[in-house]
Parts: sequence; structure tokens; C-alpha cells
Amino acid sequence: MKRVSVLPNLLTLANAACGLLALSKAIDALAQAGVSPDRFDRLLEQGCWLIFLAMVFDALDGRVARMTDSMSDFGAQLDSFADAITFGVAPGLLAKVLIEGAGRGLIHPRVSFLAAAAFSLMAVLRLARFNLETEHEADQHRMFHGLPSPAAAATIVAMILMYLSLGSAIEVGAAGDPTLVGRGVEFLPLWLREGLREALLPAILIALPLLGLLMVSRVPYPHAASALFQRRAGFNQLVRISFVAGGLYLAPVPVLFFIGIGYVLRGILHRGLVRRRRTEEADGEDREAA
Repeated sequence: MKRVSVLPNLLTLANAACGLLALSKAIDALAQAGVSPDRFDRLLEQGCWLIFLAMVFDALDGRVARMTDSMSDFGAQLDSFADAITFGVAPGLLAKVLIEGAGRGLIHPRVSFLAAAAFSLMAVLRLARFNLETEHEADQHRMFHGLPSPAAAATIVAMILMYLSLGSAIEVGAAGDPTLVGRGVEFLPLWLREGLREALLPAILIALPLLGLLMVSRVPYPHAASALFQRRAGFNQLVRISFVAGGLYLAPVPVLFFIGIGYVLRGILHRGLVRRRRTEEADGEDREAA
């Protein structure tokens, strides 16, 4: 076998390790369901943050490979295997454990399994298609056809974190101050928190297959990491990034939640506007021809 670059592949393996550890946290949380609600929530929270940590490694491995001119087919295949674990299987299992552990039997386990399996299997199919259609050049990674699996995973785990932050188990730390997860929602009245919390559980169940379908769709989505790492950026983009960074510091979970939902909707709305414009142009040409 040809020699491979060490650093980019180590970053990819770190991504996979975070995914495996997130799976372990989900399994540990399932054992605590109905026994220790506080422990159950904390284990799920840790699993969700591991997915976000894996996203950092996933963004860096490709960037480092291009900077060191060490892109290879081996690295591309390894990256897809790691993404399948971290952004396909792990978020699906975390969501399934939350639905079954917090749903108190209201949702049948087979339904939650089918929803989680739809998400994970579509992520695998999306990654397989991506490997066949995409080259190593940086220009090939500026836009994606279909929702990227890291973005789909980030949306699901942000919804899980939002559900946990609206509860009482991990909202306040030992010193009485809001935790990282609870920060940003402590000002909401209890009745509103409870209402939003109850609505999020079925929303996660529905989001799993819908995000899975978006992953295998042809809806165009921009590469967020490429926009972040580009050499030259516009002034307005710098301002937006500064405000997002401040929001993440003040209220990380609500900001991540709305970023995830906004990114998903961006592709859908953009596709709808493009189709509408093409339809109007075609109608205009038909009228001119008539």
C-alpha cells in the first residue's frame, strides 16, 4: 500500500473516536433511564458535545490534507467511514435513547428505531454517493448536493441539547449558576419551558427521517467550513461571524439550535426560489414565443 500522511488521518481517527465515545455515552444513558434522570441527561449531553467536537476534527482533517498536499483516496475513504459512525450512527442512537428514555412509553420503540435507522442509513448512502461523485480538489467542496451529514448530525444533537436545556436536571450547576447547556434559557418562564420541551420530543422523531431524506436529495448546500477558512472574506461576513461567536458564548445551545434549523431551511428555500425563477423564465419565454 502507498504511504499515507499521518496528521490528516490522525484527525480523521479522532473524529471516529469521538463518535464511538458518543455511542458509549448513549448506551450508558440508556442504562440510567428511569433510574437516575439527572445522570441520564448528563450522559446524553456529553454525547452531544462529542459530536460537535468531532465536527472540529472533521473540518480540520481535510483542510490540513490540502495545506500539506497530502490528499489521497485512502484519506477520503477513511473520512467517510468516520463520518458514517460519528454523523450517521451516533446521532441516531442518541436521539433513539432520548425518545425512549424521556418519552415514558408514549412512543413505541419500533417507531423510534425506524426513525433513527432512516437517519443513519440515509447518511451512509449520502456518504457513499459523495465518494463516487466528488474529487479531491477544493472547488469540489464549496457546494454539496444534499444536506451534508455533519450538518444533519449537528441539527439533531442541537435539538437534543435544546430539549435537555429546557429541563430542570442540568439547567443549574452545583453553585446555583446556569450550566453551559442551561445558559440562555433560564430566563424563560417554567410553563413555556415545559411546553417547548414536550413539543421537541416528537419534533426530533419527525426530524430524523426528514433530515435523512434531505441528505440523499439534490438540494444544494454551501460548505460552511470552506467559507470559514477562505483566505479572503467580505466585511459583512466578518461581522456575522463575530455576532455568532458572541451568541455562542452567551447562549450556546439556543444559538446552535437556530443555526442548525436555519442552515437546513436555507437549502430548501433556495431550491424553491430557484425553481420558481426558472418557472417564471420559462413562462415568459412561452409568452414571447406565442
